[in-house]
Amino acid sequence: MSNNREKLFTEFQAPTAQEWLDKIQADLKGADFNKKLVWRTDEGFSMQPFYRREDVLKLKTPDSLPGEFPFVRGNKKDNNSWYVRQNLKVEDAKEGNAKALDILNRGVDSLGFHFCGDCVSKEFVETLLEGIECECVELNFCTCKRRSVELANILVEYFAKKGYDKERIAGSIDWDPIEKMAMKGKDTTRLLPLAQQLVEAFKDYPNFRCIAVNAAALNNAGAYIVQELGYALAWGNEYLAELAEAGVDPALAASKIKFNLGITQNYFMEIAKFRAARLLWAAIVKQYEPKCDCACRMCVNATTTTYNMTMFDSYVNLLRTQTEAMSAALGGVHSIVVEPFDAVYERPTDFAERIARNQQLLLKEESHFDKVVDPAAGSYFIEELTTSLADAAWKLFLKVEDEGGFLEAVKRGTVQDDINATNAKRHADAAKRKEFILGTNQFPNFTETSGGRRPLCHSCHCGTKEETAFKAIETTRLAADFEQLRLATEESGKAPTAFMLTIGNLAMRQARAQFSSNFLACAGYKIIDNLGFDTVEEGVDAALEAGADIVVICSSDDEYATYAIPAFNYLAGRAMFVVAGAPACMDELKAAGIENFIHVRCDVLETLKEYNAKLGIK
Repeated sequence: MSNNREKLFTEFQAPTAQEWLDKIQADLKGADFNKKLVWRTDEGFSMQPFYRREDVLKLKTPDSLPGEFPFVRGNKKDNNSWYVRQNLKVEDAKEGNAKALDILNRGVDSLGFHFCGDCVSKEFVETLLEGIECECVELNFCTCKRRSVELANILVEYFAKKGYDKERIAGSIDWDPIEKMAMKGKDTTRLLPLAQQLVEAFKDYPNFRCIAVNAAALNNAGAYIVQELGYALAWGNEYLAELAEAGVDPALAASKIKFNLGITQNYFMEIAKFRAARLLWAAIVKQYEPKCDCACRMCVNATTTTYNMTMFDSYVNLLRTQTEAMSAALGGVHSIVVEPFDAVYERPTDFAERIARNQQLLLKEESHFDKVVDPAAGSYFIEELTTSLADAAWKLFLKVEDEGGFLEAVKRGTVQDDINATNAKRHADAAKRKEFILGTNQFPNFTETSGGRRPLCHSCHCGTKEETAFKAIETTRLAADFEQLRLATEESGKAPTAFMLTIGNLAMRQARAQFSSNFLACAGYKIIDNLGFDTVEEGVDAALEAGADIVVICSSDDEYATYAIPAFNYLAGRAMFVVAGAPACMDELKAAGIENFIHVRCDVLETLKEYNAKLGIK
């Protein structure tokens, strides 16, 4: 076999990088290589269109094995299994227990219980966990941060009462007061000393974590991947430093921190993010000189983002969450939560929750994602992405540390300003369709209505009497602006009719009719497309007969000089007149009184808001 391989490879001469570049440049026929093929990421670095073996040989990421420091290739050596987690909002302990027992028989092996601080009591916990074998299931709890220590003591007492093996108890308490400071602007600094008490309560439980870094909240506010990762590292280091300063052993402190990270639809970059996150966190913990490298392992619960989820065409959310779950699984995370596709507009139905569970089970049972450790390893592209992300995130981490640490950055509002600026930029990009939201600002479902659905507003009422001490982070979903626009159209009681007056060049009129239909359907307008008309008079008459509120002339740039003004004059103000495109004769058309043009450089959202106003829709 080796001889055959040697013969095979000796027959072919490996091209050099320069030969590849020369061939690419020839195929580009003079076009700029950097503009056409180099990917300028939102994360602040560029990626080349191809990589070669010599590129990867320069990197350090492939040097370690799975399960070895710095854990870039994962925390495990023999498998890639993860916990399938489902979160439950519990208002009644008995009902919560019944639901937990039910879903444990449907493929879930990790439970996330969310309940208010008023529920924290021995009776509540005992009822909630009745019949659940705590050694066989990962248990995660989220409640009021003020009462987390009380909950910790109740849980420890319950585990002891049941005689459970401490090493077999796995789970976490979601205690993260800094999250509330960053996201809501509330001053929770007085709660920070509770960290030591929580660690003390669970010091004998090696697989139970009690300090959370909820950077997924940044993800759901629109943060770019580098921002989420860089701030998450600084966030985790803040808690680690606080505990170390309080006299807690660094290895114990690090073993009690759990990272909750989001997952965006940037598939390959998300795989690289989780690899880079382990690499960097291991480097940070190592500086505290723990007795064992095992303390440097990063524990990550990954949750699919709600930032890109939509209320209209909501089944597209299934495609989003599926690719997100795939990237997290391939990235080697500890556990995954797949948000149900209807989570943004209703309390998820049983059907939606079942589908969300099955999305992970398919990855395990049919695609066998849990069998191979770090399958992305060795991919030139992924290794480069991992290194580039690590470098960019490390720079942000060092910047935060140089300026006093994450807590001080939150107090000053620099973190909030950074994330809010990104969120605003992404909303502006979505308005101009520079960032696509499938089914919302691009290729919307023309005939869909809300059916009474409205976006949900998620809020926690704990500590609502506190005054806002710091800046807060906005968490508006990317699709929210377009959804409000479409709901306004629907609530007006009459969806405007947009009629495509197609004329002239066949290819151009069809392309522009399709573009215009997608453009105007984003506001929920009724679309009437046509095969074409011989004269503009014929087209205008057909539009008026159809009851059109908007007439869109669709033709080629050259032909607009011939067709646009006669069509506009013949329409005589009986409907809004729109030209599809930005022809060279635009000034001439404007001089004739035509004021509406739609094209690829338009701000779609603002244009449609303007049209709604002209049509009397508020």
